Amino acid sequence: MIAPRRLHRAAGAVLAVFLVVHVANHLAALAGVDAHVRFMDATRRVYRQPVVEAVLLACVVLQAASGLRMLWTGRQRRRGVLAWLQAGSGAYVALFLAIHVAAVLAGRAGGLDTNFHFAAAGLHVWPFVLFFAPYYFLAGAALFVHVGCALRRGRAVVAGFACAGLVVAGLLVATLMGQIVPVEIPARYLATFAGQ
Repeated sequence: MIAPRRLHRAAGAVLAVFLVVHVANHLAALAGVDAHVRFMDATRRVYRQPVVEAVLLACVVLQAASGLRMLWTGRQRRRGVLAWLQAGSGAYVALFLAIHVAAVLAGRAGGLDTNFHFAAAGLHVWPFVLFFAPYYFLAGAALFVHVGCALRRGRAVVAGFACAGLVVAGLLVATLMGQIVPVEIPARYLATFAGQ
């Protein structure tokens, strides 16, 4: 049987490749929604291949399950700020992945293209913005903090990753909200929140 920590790292390494592409895709929106969509269309040709997608989904499940197991089993012996930062950020990333992946799969099953508009819609309907703004911001920050802690290179590296994560998370949320480039959400996406 593979040790949870080794399984966690292996699944994390696979997911890291996808997450770099995914975050870059969101940052492409700084040049406009069309730039985001073009980037997404190009990369979907790879990660929407059935085998690749199945591997990514399996890695999400393995990453979350092994991480939560380590979170629970290590609760008594966890010491120091970095250990708790890694555990807390990992727990949030697991929660985010569960919600995010389920929402994307449900959106796709419901006939929606899970593109920029799908991600941004909740930030354009009151009161859902009160959930989605911190939800996305904390996801970006937690991801960077978790990776920084996992590298085990000390506080300076974690601080650097945390700062980068705060900047990236802020840019992502501001872009999704239409604060950096104009954003117009089609009615079919808004309707999922407005009950229309």
